[in-house]
Amino acid sequence: MRRRTAALGSAGTLIVGTLVAGALAAPAASADSSARHGRDAEATGVAVAAAQAARAGIDWQPCPADWGLEKPIQCGWVSVPVDYAKPYGKKIKLAVDRIAATGTPAERQGALLYNPGGPGGSGLRFPRRVTTKSAIWANAAKAYDFVGFDPRGVGKSAPISCVDPTEFVKGPKADPVPDSEADKRAQRKLAAEYAAGCAEKSGDMLPYMTTPNTARDLDVIRAALGEKKLNFVGVSYGTYLGAVYGTLFPTHVRRMVLDSVVNPSTRNIWYEANLGQDIAFEGRLTDWMNWVAKNDASYHLGDTLAEVRQQWQTLRAAAKKAPLGGKVGPAELIGFFQNAPYYDSMWAPVAEAWSAYAAGDPQPLIDNAAADLTDTAGNISSENGNAVYTAVECADAQWPTSWKKWDRDNSRLHEKYPFMTWANAWMNLPCATWKAPSQKPVQVRTGKGLPPVLITQSERDAATPYEGAVELHKRFQGSRLITERDAGSHGITNLVNPCLNTRVEAYLLTGKLDGRDVTCAPHATPQP
Repeated sequence: MRRRTAALGSAGTLIVGTLVAGALAAPAASADSSARHGRDAEATGVAVAAAQAARAGIDWQPCPADWGLEKPIQCGWVSVPVDYAKPYGKKIKLAVDRIAATGTPAERQGALLYNPGGPGGSGLRFPRRVTTKSAIWANAAKAYDFVGFDPRGVGKSAPISCVDPTEFVKGPKADPVPDSEADKRAQRKLAAEYAAGCAEKSGDMLPYMTTPNTARDLDVIRAALGEKKLNFVGVSYGTYLGAVYGTLFPTHVRRMVLDSVVNPSTRNIWYEANLGQDIAFEGRLTDWMNWVAKNDASYHLGDTLAEVRQQWQTLRAAAKKAPLGGKVGPAELIGFFQNAPYYDSMWAPVAEAWSAYAAGDPQPLIDNAAADLTDTAGNISSENGNAVYTAVECADAQWPTSWKKWDRDNSRLHEKYPFMTWANAWMNLPCATWKAPSQKPVQVRTGKGLPPVLITQSERDAATPYEGAVELHKRFQGSRLITERDAGSHGITNLVNPCLNTRVEAYLLTGKLDGRDVTCAPHATPQP
């Protein structure tokens, strides 16, 4: 899942969270049969839409100047039905971009599509791995056109919205950790208002903002590109998108790399996934704080884990009493500090800003954690990303509607895992009062014709805990799992680790996988 740094509120009252969500409720037999009928209609609809897209192709043009995509990247559009059960009904246009393979015509193997996660992440920057000369991807770029896209509802692709973007980002928000029942009631009210805002502003799209529909869109894009089969790299939520695509279209897959894996069990999607994430974030936060203590000579935040934790509590309490710069309270601090458990590349930057605060200069923390109300485009993007995140997770699965269950589960978790638990709960709580129908999650499994899939995962990933990779590996027969031992960064295929990089490259170029699963040593530990 991709990092989310804000949550809900019509009155400019949100919280910081993560990403992921959940749960179950066995539909009656009649619901099962109608769901089956719906899937049959959608399967016919996607075949119709793909055939239309194959005939139409993509009219590639120079990218609009304000998209921030340099030449020779090209941009275009692919039309897809809003509702695949009605392929001749209302359509939306999906934004796509590409950069041509850099090798010889003999080396070219087709298009490689990419999804960075979310739900709600844009993939349009993927071709920039070529223009920015990423060494890790240089050989794959000889063989493949790199193709990015904005999924339905995201960015340039019929974007959805739930609240005014300026109100969405404005801080300081209320402390996510409630001090009283009144605090909980206030957050529940915000979550219900957010759900109502989504229905009001984007209600027509909400029933169709599902992972299966995005997987169908992916198949239409494949057809529009003139590709018989899909080559795909999915990271974070992109692994769930890939897993659902592989289940729905097993014979359409050529190569698939799934990196930092969402547990695809129907029991996990999405409520339980969020609870598991809260536990994993606490573990990875501890890893980082141990590193900060080890590097006390650089940061002066304490030379033991206990001392560093106490510094966090002291900072949090100070920001709650008097928000830094009038803008940064505990919610904003969590939004900034959660970067460190997500990405090792953020260990030093977060520690540096924190160290400056401890030395008497709060400005770096304010600059990093506070919303920039002048960044109109960035704030629109943040609000849109959160809207898509919420819409997809609420639509993909049924959520508990009982506040008692949410309260009990999160109160219990908070006792041992306080860093993210309540922030994550408030971010996902709109799903408890969601106005649009929810579906039953896809039962991810190996269909006839599915080729071997490559799965990569760090052992201590916070956003997508390791068990998810193990579960998908069991479900996709013939898959291979590469584990990065004693590491926890999220999204590891873009990190320098030759043990991992060479295997991903070999698979993309030749289809070759090791005869058994592989464990790699960790990538280099960050330096202060």
